[in-house]
Amino acid sequence: MSARTRTARLGIAVAAVAALVATASPALAANSTTGATGTTGTTGATDANNHPPVYWGRVTAKSGLLLRDAPTRGSRVIRTEPYNAKVPIFCKTGGDDVGGNHLWYLLTDGTWAWGSAKYIANIGAAPRWC
Repeated sequence: MSARTRTARLGIAVAAVAALVATASPALAANSTTGATGTTGTTGATDANNHPPVYWGRVTAKSGLLLRDAPTRGSRVIRTEPYNAKVPIFCKTGGDDVGGNHLWYLLTDGTWAWGSAKYIANIGAAPRWC
């Protein structure tokens, strides 16, 4: 693995961890002081509780979508999502080219896995950049 690839993966990992911390911290604070669970909007704007937005997509890969631990084709497969599944998206970033599309989406369903945007159709607004 080249130094450039390692640096890119490290930067993406740091961004993902920062996003996870930023997402969890306001929710934990809100829950501990008010008992509220809070909700995240689907419009791309930060909600009243200052939670980051959740975007949505639909899997278009007929054989299902491989979800990976980094936005690269050679990274480890964590799990799969079936065709036509609705998936929550936290943000997008550049990565390996898949069928002419270099964008990858970070899914926020508990595993924080990356899926190629080539096989995820946006529902509503396009995700923000990571």
